[in-house]
Amino acid sequence: MIVPSNRLLVATAAVLVPYAVVAAFSPAVFLAGAIGVGGLLLLVLADAAASSRRLVGVEIEAPGIVRLSKRVQGAIELRVKSVGRSFKAIRFGLPLPASVTSDREHFRMALPKADCWYKLKWMVEPIDCGKYVLDSCCLEVPSALGFWWVRRLVPVDSEMRVYPNLRRERKSAAALFLNRGDYGGHLWRQVSKGREFEKLREYIPGDTYQDIHWKTTAKRQHPVTKVYQIERTQEVYVILDSSRLSARRVQVPDTDEQVTLLERYIGSALMLAVAAESQGDLFGLVEFGSKPHLFLKASRGKAHFDTCRNALYTLLPEEASPDFDELVSFVRTRLRKRALLVFLTSLDDAAEAERFKESIPVLSRHHLAIVNMMNPEGASPLFTGEPAGAVAELYGRLGGHIAWRKLHELELHLHNIGVQFNLLDNEHLSADLVTQYMQIKQRQLI
Repeated sequence: MIVPSNRLLVATAAVLVPYAVVAAFSPAVFLAGAIGVGGLLLLVLADAAASSRRLVGVEIEAPGIVRLSKRVQGAIELRVKSVGRSFKAIRFGLPLPASVTSDREHFRMALPKADCWYKLKWMVEPIDCGKYVLDSCCLEVPSALGFWWVRRLVPVDSEMRVYPNLRRERKSAAALFLNRGDYGGHLWRQVSKGREFEKLREYIPGDTYQDIHWKTTAKRQHPVTKVYQIERTQEVYVILDSSRLSARRVQVPDTDEQVTLLERYIGSALMLAVAAESQGDLFGLVEFGSKPHLFLKASRGKAHFDTCRNALYTLLPEEASPDFDELVSFVRTRLRKRALLVFLTSLDDAAEAERFKESIPVLSRHHLAIVNMMNPEGASPLFTGEPAGAVAELYGRLGGHIAWRKLHELELHLHNIGVQFNLLDNEHLSADLVTQYMQIKQRQLI
């Protein structure tokens, strides 16, 4: 593809305008002017014909997968080679999606040697999580005489994966589970004797009757006690709600950015995965909306963390209501071993809360369930904070008190069936979630 350059426009104006003016007053120069215009036309056409295939030998290689983080500047590295020809300057352009920004629209680079690979680093900054396809790169060089711009669209095959930015969550929760030697380290005293059977030993005065192994005692004709050890590897599952209520917008702390509630939950879930890995536990994932969509068996390691991250970074909220009955049946049939189930959901809708109360006892009898939701804005007891300054604000406080009262009643009901319910603050969402997990590990509740 070729397009006219400024040089062609200037040359055309320099020849045609004087010729038209002179020919209007002196018909005798008509023939000489026509010859000049024809010569310019032939020169322009010859330049176009000779330069139309200048970019045919240019090859571009792009990485198959480019991994980026939201709101963090990253680089797309391209490799460029020209077969059989060198170039003093080539202008490159990338058709980036609207959700990926760059500080430049094009990039100019020289290829001084033919048949050599050169690196081109394009700095970009994504503003939304998701998967984006980069399928082409635009090239442009001037023709031999400069009358045309020669353009070519080179196909590339690259995929940009924009993951949630966990820098803030890591910073707020790092001191809770990272071991940094003697400085800033936290030692957690393990409470309880553990639940995993280790061995049998002779009875010692003071052992409880619950720990006596009665069959072995009858066989050996003297008391034998069971010894338990603290479980070092346990299963932790985050159950993520992607239904309609997760589409509500919340503000990211310390910024002006607003994201969906689901995106905040995803970042916190990944931070809990990091914490479980640091404690030697297995981390799994369940995502549901109108039905369960995703189930990742609990495992550990960097490869498993990447699998969880790849499964979540393109997740979007649904428009349907959550189906807790189907979720409970799904989880009950797939998890045989007792595990910690961490729900990240929204139960400030009365109908959804009622359905959840009816379904959760099936899981709470076999697993340790913790229900977490972000504290709704304005939901607090009536006589807390500063006094209301206007009538409208007073009515808003009354509405917030009613919402808080319903959530408090839900908390009492779930507590009676062995389910913990927590309202988490937006600013400390990830840190509070990791703290819950650490306290459960300390108390050996799983």
